Amino acid sequence: MNKWKSVMLPLVTAAMLVTGCSGGNNTSTPPAATGTSGGDAAATAGAKQEHTFTALLDNNATFPYSKDWPVWGWIKDKTGVTLEVQTPSGKLAEALNLAVASNVLPDLMYMPNRKESNKFGQQGALVDLMEYMDKLPNLTAWMKQYPDEAKAALSADGKMYMFPNQGFGETNRMIWMYRQDVFEKEGIKAPATYEELHTALKTLKAKYPDSYPLSVRYGQIPDEMNMSMTVNYETGEGAYYDFDKKEWRYGPTEESYKEMVGRWKQFYDEGLIPPDFLSLQTKQWQDMVSTGKSFVTVDYISRVDFFNNAMRKENPEFNMQFMAPPAGLPGGKQLNPYFHYMEGGLTVASTSKNIEDIMSYMDFFYSEDGRTLSSWGVEGETYVKEGDAIKFKPEFTDVIEMRKQTGLQTSGTYTWIDFDAHLSLFSEDLKHAYEEAVNYDPANMQPRPAFTEKENEVISITGQAIKKHRDESFAKFVTGSRKLADWDKYVEEMNNLGVDKLLETYKEAYDRVQNIQLGSK
Repeated sequence: MNKWKSVMLPLVTAAMLVTGCSGGNNTSTPPAATGTSGGDAAATAGAKQEHTFTALLDNNATFPYSKDWPVWGWIKDKTGVTLEVQTPSGKLAEALNLAVASNVLPDLMYMPNRKESNKFGQQGALVDLMEYMDKLPNLTAWMKQYPDEAKAALSADGKMYMFPNQGFGETNRMIWMYRQDVFEKEGIKAPATYEELHTALKTLKAKYPDSYPLSVRYGQIPDEMNMSMTVNYETGEGAYYDFDKKEWRYGPTEESYKEMVGRWKQFYDEGLIPPDFLSLQTKQWQDMVSTGKSFVTVDYISRVDFFNNAMRKENPEFNMQFMAPPAGLPGGKQLNPYFHYMEGGLTVASTSKNIEDIMSYMDFFYSEDGRTLSSWGVEGETYVKEGDAIKFKPEFTDVIEMRKQTGLQTSGTYTWIDFDAHLSLFSEDLKHAYEEAVNYDPANMQPRPAFTEKENEVISITGQAIKKHRDESFAKFVTGSRKLADWDKYVEEMNNLGVDKLLETYKEAYDRVQNIQLGSK
């Protein structure tokens, strides 16, 4: 323990790192309290023996790590484990690189994404969890319950270097929102299709000539925006898996993508979106929405409260609400993109002297008891039961403040959470948005296969060249500097850059993962 502290701290200090942030964020709908409780008794019995493990965890500026958080005591009461925690004084990625390079590793390390954990795992720095499934009965049962999340956690060679997460990714939902108060005032019905959206935007433009009725922060989060647009047209922003045809396809060369481009060009030509929408940054976008210059937008679901809480102080009528996503194609589906999963998680150092004890400890978090503790805390201290329902005590009214006070759902304190805990502390508007949003999820989560080193070269070289041409062409088609009549030539250009090679790479990686049997060595 002390040896690790003495080595790790000088390394991080020497790198002159600045305070980093934790990504408490990308899963499926709020999970029901279903049973992976088979290992609960084993986890509880293990609490009789005390252990101390070293851990490098991420740190969030909104709720910075505190050794005095009650959550650490609650975890110890259940598992017997104390974590000797260090957080990076700068970027987590740099601290991880330094730790691995020094070969003086903490027992547990939080990794920001699976690409990082797979990289370090294949270098030999991390334990393959698949080799310890006999020590992980709760995780084994959990993997059967959430096979998509489990497979997404696998590396290209079928190993699992990171403990998978489920539940927290709900915060990553991306939705359509609209000024319900303005729509009602002007007698406009919330649109269900892009044709109806076009009509609504034209009506708003006529009534508010200085406005751009639809705005999105495309310049800040282009990938998210692309996915939000293409899912409305039942295609993809890049390589995507067509579950009906059981094949990988490339969205930006499809006719439905062309239809989407044509519609956004129409919005652009008619002044329904800002002329600089392709470079629009967060502050510009926020100002447009908050000052009544825009009435429809697409962004993360928490923006419902972000705008309402700020704007109702000066305009009590301000009412940003969830809007069902418009269908782009005739008779098409109304869908939102599937962003609600989480990429980060805990890993175990291969140099640890406590690997088996750590497995028993981490397995607790995949039990019902562990899920309740990670989500709600302790009965009587943070929550009460009313029949079968769990509710936070009255003193907890805000998610961020709850996390600051208790340490719940901060780095290193969870793997599987009940998102109802968060939901219970949201405003009625945001609760409504979550309750509605689940009705517009795609039937299947897009696969996120891990790639080999050779495959990553294809993704980074061929894939990036294709993406660059896609983005440049999208901008030209929408702004009119290139005519949509050139579409077939554009498709030929894309194919010549290696679309088939890219799709074959995804197919090989996907097929490889599909052949892996979960829960076995």
